[in-house]
Amino acid sequence: MSNDNSTSKQKVTSTDEFIKGLWRDNPVFVQVLGMCPTLAVSNTAENALAMGLATAFVLLMSNILVSLLRNFVPKQVRIASYILIIATFVTVTDYGIQAISVELHKSLGAFISLIVVNCLILSRAEAFASKNTIGRSILDALGMGLGFTLALFCLGAVREMLGNGSIFNIPIFSEGFQSWIVMILPAGGFFTLALWLLIINALQTRKAKS
Repeated sequence: MSNDNSTSKQKVTSTDEFIKGLWRDNPVFVQVLGMCPTLAVSNTAENALAMGLATAFVLLMSNILVSLLRNFVPKQVRIASYILIIATFVTVTDYGIQAISVELHKSLGAFISLIVVNCLILSRAEAFASKNTIGRSILDALGMGLGFTLALFCLGAVREMLGNGSIFNIPIFSEGFQSWIVMILPAGGFFTLALWLLIINALQTRKAKS
């Protein structure tokens, strides 16, 4: 009987490790991490989705390797080691995107390389992967990575719809639609982020009161 309870508790805990990044501890809407790429490349849904998936891939692979090496990396050089691991997967991602689409690679520009210094990835390596098993680290990376991707897509979709009248370059409004050019400019990024933060906070407050 005790084994069944232990198994049930482990399942709940494992599920929570994945779900927390999607909602409760969302990297963008709750922790407000990785603001540089969040605001810079979320002017279209395509760019936002590509950057989110690229970051999620680097986060997943970094978490796996950091967890594997957690008992072998000396504490004195752990941060330098984590950055080296992250930089390796960022390079792989950079070449992969360039091979898939040169235009997309140009759109994302230097922000692909800046994934190396994304505080989300380094914080998960230091705070979680270096202290937990591979399985839990994978769940953490998947949850946080997908949460980051979802947040970027929410920003990019709204900005593209209002700024260009399209989604994934497909027109969704009539020809008479007057696009809001400000939405694809830096100011539009801050405005859209503030709007989403307001919505998320309102939903969380309502849930806490219920």
